[in-house]
Amino acid sequence: MIVPRFWAEGRIQERVGGKQVTVRRHGWSDESPVAAQAHADQRTREAFDRIVAGEKLVRRERKMPYNGADGMPIREEIVERHGDAVVTRNGYGARCLNTPDVLFADIDFEEPLHGGVFGYALAPAVIAGVVGGWAGKSWLGGLIAALVVFVVAWQIGSKKKRGDAEARPALEKRAAERIGRFVHQHPEWNLRIYRTPAGFRVLAVHGVFDPTDPAVADCFQALNVDKVYARMCRNQRCFRARVSAKPWRIGIGEHMRPQPGVWPVAPDKLPVRDAWIARYEAAAEAHAACQFLESVGSQQVHPRALAVQEAHDALSRAHSGLPLA
Repeated sequence: MIVPRFWAEGRIQERVGGKQVTVRRHGWSDESPVAAQAHADQRTREAFDRIVAGEKLVRRERKMPYNGADGMPIREEIVERHGDAVVTRNGYGARCLNTPDVLFADIDFEEPLHGGVFGYALAPAVIAGVVGGWAGKSWLGGLIAALVVFVVAWQIGSKKKRGDAEARPALEKRAAERIGRFVHQHPEWNLRIYRTPAGFRVLAVHGVFDPTDPAVADCFQALNVDKVYARMCRNQRCFRARVSAKPWRIGIGEHMRPQPGVWPVAPDKLPVRDAWIARYEAAAEAHAACQFLESVGSQQVHPRALAVQEAHDALSRAHSGLPLA
């Protein structure tokens, strides 16, 4: 797991064969901005030489906060450290606990809605209006049917957009059954189960894991863990758990400023970012990221996993009884 403190960007622009070639690459370091720049310049030169030699490489790396697609280091502000674990602030402002070897896995009961709620509700409303109007031979009846369906679909879409887990007992039951089967097949595992707004969180405390270990992949597959998260764990060589509220669940509708806000931000933009964070943290104080439910499996506890568990439970307010967000 690499969560660098300092970042820089290198740039080489030269004429090759009568054409101007520009290549940019990021660099990082825990030592200093100078070391980060040296690393950026080194990576830029290596990429430039390979591109000139004929390799098909991107000429400019995207500035991404947490990209599991290519395994770039986590590019987020470091908020605090707990031994090997690092708390960072993600792209939408929430705090996340990152650990190199203590297994976390979130199991969502249902995929949240990625599009707009209006579009989600409009389609069934139009269908209901057409069918209702045709069946009743009345445009008024069709309009009433469309409005009723739109309101119901809007409520459902809003919950899906937030990722709410409520009112989905069948999905919750199936997720719990998957956890039960896994523990039955792996009695040596010790899992702590938490409730999140969208599902369950599982924390393995009986041992530590290399994120690339096949046992981790088997666990994720058995529990039906999100495939994007599984890929991130493998490529970033870490596990990750959100430990503070999602802003839109606590009444903060605007994105973290400035946009896109990928760390680090320019010094002149820090005041507006700090003001947003202060407002967010004040609202987040009244909410928990998850709630501890129970431990299942063996009673074995690894000391490093225990240290991460204690930090996680305190940061996420897992025993506070506060509303989840």
